[in-house]
Amino acid sequence: MLIDAASLWYRAYYALPSSIKSPEGARSGAVRGFFDGLSTLVRRFSPTELVCCLEGNWRPRWRTGLVAGYKADRAREDGSEDTPEGLDAQVAAIEALLAALGVATASHPDFEADDVIATLAARTAEPVCVVTGDRDLFQLVDDERDRTVVYLARGISKAELFDGEAVATKFGVAPEHYADFAVLRGDPSDGLPGVPGIGAKTATSLVNAYGGVNGVLAAALDESSDLPARRRRAILDAADYLDRALKVTTVVDHVEVPLIESGLPSEAADPAAVEALTAQWGIASAMRRFGEALTEARRA
Repeated sequence: MLIDAASLWYRAYYALPSSIKSPEGARSGAVRGFFDGLSTLVRRFSPTELVCCLEGNWRPRWRTGLVAGYKADRAREDGSEDTPEGLDAQVAAIEALLAALGVATASHPDFEADDVIATLAARTAEPVCVVTGDRDLFQLVDDERDRTVVYLARGISKAELFDGEAVATKFGVAPEHYADFAVLRGDPSDGLPGVPGIGAKTATSLVNAYGGVNGVLAAALDESSDLPARRRRAILDAADYLDRALKVTTVVDHVEVPLIESGLPSEAADPAAVEALTAQWGIASAMRRFGEALTEARRA
């Protein structure tokens, strides 16, 4: 199980009321909710291995060099991520707790968690379950290799499991063409404008008719194709954008991430740190539930 950790802690932050505080009065809902979310996922899927993938670089320069507006609406003037009140301290606590508990984490300073997830998935022949709220990771779904996505859009307790059929049912395209669909349609949350005049329905029909962005561009260049003239012009006018955006949206599956011991921990790596952080954030019940979930999964 590969966890997009930021997806999990953001959903925990917004799902739990701001009135949940640590003994010192700091907001602590994200910390509590993150580990309760992990407990729910571990109990539901009983993974044999678990890695929480972190945002080494939430907005890599190589991606903004291709599409300047990539995630721009989430950036502060100094280029850092504009996070909600009280979340940064809770993220630091979550990362410290994961290390103290002995739960594997992975990141790379030049890549996003999505790329780290894709890399770890590519390394193994074992079944992989990716947990995320990021639609871009639907491109990793692969029935032949037993790659599924647990999608958190409706919250952790209502997370949906997506295989190839589920992706095709929801978006109308096969998982390997999700990135093509996304760049044609556009994705405002990532700052991708899409091609003018092409919405989700048209993007789906184009991908299915011509086999992705490259096929769509080839059809637009072919005057004998059945593309309407107005759509052909729109696609050709957007050719440079489509090339750059597809590179931005396609996850990188060869990031230099060191080998990771990803088995479920049977004991804490640093019990004293776990005890101190648990007391500091007032999350004893959440830690107990997480420990119980790990024990159940190891026995499954």
